[in-house]
Amino acid sequence: MPELPEVESIRRSLEPVIKGRRVRQVIVRERRLRRPVPSGLAKRLVGRVFSDIRRRAKYLLFEVDAGTLLVHLGMSGSLQFVDAAMPCKAHDHVDIVLDNGGCLRYRDPRRFGCVLWIGGPPERHRLLADIGPEPLSDDFDGQYLRTRLYRRRAPIKSLLMDARIVAGIGNIYANEALFIAGISPFRAGGRISKARLDRLVDAIREVLRAAIEAGGTTLRDHALADGSSGAYIERLGVYGRKGAPCSRCGALIAMRIIAQRSSYHCRRCQR
Repeated sequence: MPELPEVESIRRSLEPVIKGRRVRQVIVRERRLRRPVPSGLAKRLVGRVFSDIRRRAKYLLFEVDAGTLLVHLGMSGSLQFVDAAMPCKAHDHVDIVLDNGGCLRYRDPRRFGCVLWIGGPPERHRLLADIGPEPLSDDFDGQYLRTRLYRRRAPIKSLLMDARIVAGIGNIYANEALFIAGISPFRAGGRISKARLDRLVDAIREVLRAAIEAGGTTLRDHALADGSSGAYIERLGVYGRKGAPCSRCGALIAMRIIAQRSSYHCRRCQR
């Protein structure tokens, strides 16, 4: 599933070609996504101008004067900016054709994503209302984490992936941030000191910023708006490296399952 850096990289690559463009046509080939594409989407969008494109957690928000188009990429979705004349392929479910001949094309083989319309304030929508602070914002710091994790017995890795606590941190970057901070993914969240949580926040920001600059991590489906791949995979410290030597101490990277997700760590460096 695309995580925060992948979604933010897509947002940045789309912004210069989407912002200020008028919607000429909306083509929906398949409405049966995880949440059905609204039947009146074309009526709401055609003729409108995209004034902005924002990200909230792992959601993309395309703003027009009448409302907001919300897009989530699910497990395997992608958004690419292509020539409107380019023939569609299997799993190309939605096209938003613009006045410059370009096309915002939504592709989703597994159909776990969504393309929805929000008529009111996006932050009040049921999918966004309970999401925690953005990890790169000033609202997210060690004291905030200490308050939210107080007496929590769940593993810190699971808590980092809870969007109600912090927005958009998925499996890849939770693994990486905990490695940089030297914290075991199995340690109970409520048993981590404020000083270590401060280091964890710094590590999260370091990892996310570096991944965004690299265009995210392409493992299988992720691609930027022009079809190119994310390059952060070359900088992964632990994720996907089971049995490889730790870059710090040389011990072999281990993998165990936490909450049905692969958790990579160094037994020696992370406590």
